[in-house]
Amino acid sequence: MKKIWIVCFAVLLITIIVVPRNSQESRRFKASFLDLFDTYTELTIYADNEAEATRIATAARDELRACHRLFDIYNTYEGSNNLKTVNDSAGIAPVEVDRRIIDLLLFGKEMYAATGGQVNIAMGSVLSLWHEKRTVGIADPENASLPDMDALEAAARHMDIDQLIIDETLMTVYLADSAMSLDVGAIAKGYATERTAQLMMADGVDSALLSVGGNVRAVGVRGDGTPWQVGVQNPGAESGTGDIATVSLKDRSMVTSGSYQRYYTVDGVQYHHIIDPHTLMPARYARSVTILTQDSGVADTLSTALFTVSAEKGKAMLSGFSDAEALWVEPDGTILETDGFSD
Repeated sequence: MKKIWIVCFAVLLITIIVVPRNSQESRRFKASFLDLFDTYTELTIYADNEAEATRIATAARDELRACHRLFDIYNTYEGSNNLKTVNDSAGIAPVEVDRRIIDLLLFGKEMYAATGGQVNIAMGSVLSLWHEKRTVGIADPENASLPDMDALEAAARHMDIDQLIIDETLMTVYLADSAMSLDVGAIAKGYATERTAQLMMADGVDSALLSVGGNVRAVGVRGDGTPWQVGVQNPGAESGTGDIATVSLKDRSMVTSGSYQRYYTVDGVQYHHIIDPHTLMPARYARSVTILTQDSGVADTLSTALFTVSAEKGKAMLSGFSDAEALWVEPDGTILETDGFSD
């Protein structure tokens, strides 16, 4: 490696690093963002110069930041209605929203149908109970506890996605059930990642790798003409670091959902954040599921959907997605994959 120049923009929280490795990679830049979707985001770009790389990175960061705020269910932002506004107005009145919210929710309804209800953005009433217990359990492990099953079953009576009313003419969203709430955690990062990648391509970017908290989207190939190389993390708690596979990406997405990412412990048992909509408990079919497909929003959705069913049912579900492949790590460490994953 030759020299590294670093330019920091504190207000935007963007760091641009010029990383020349050889004559074929003389235009490689990296940007990192620390304030999006409560996770770490990294963008690698091949651009003509540092100014162009900074412009592209800033535009990407601005789009992701806008999506982060619009899709937020926990915080409000001055001058903008977001999904928290929609949830707070459940059973009261429709809320006028940004087109990006409309498109996300329409996508959520589409994915609900495509996954047979395994991913339900109207499941917020149930997921909020788990979120509250997980937050307390992480902060105070000695007093960690599970949600009451009666409370979970009562909440589950308010997750009918047909009660989500979207008016594209008036640009409004209304939750007809006053006890219903939205939670787009299973689709939002992937959807925002795909939207940002599409905007970059429309802007003429033909070589980039965007990773939003592990939601990876490749645009084209690397500057030397070879595919992007991305590792599939080993989910075993005892494994420390290391990957179980390396994937070559060209104009494709890779997303992994796993039990090792967000969890807390009650009486020596780990309870993660991916909830089976039928049992209302954390799914136990796999340690992780990795999806390869073009659209990052679809990949994000499928990684959650397949995590909540057996590998056999997951393979059947994938038959409805022509370009999607999957890799499972089962609870005993067994690795399964679709026929096309190795290719």
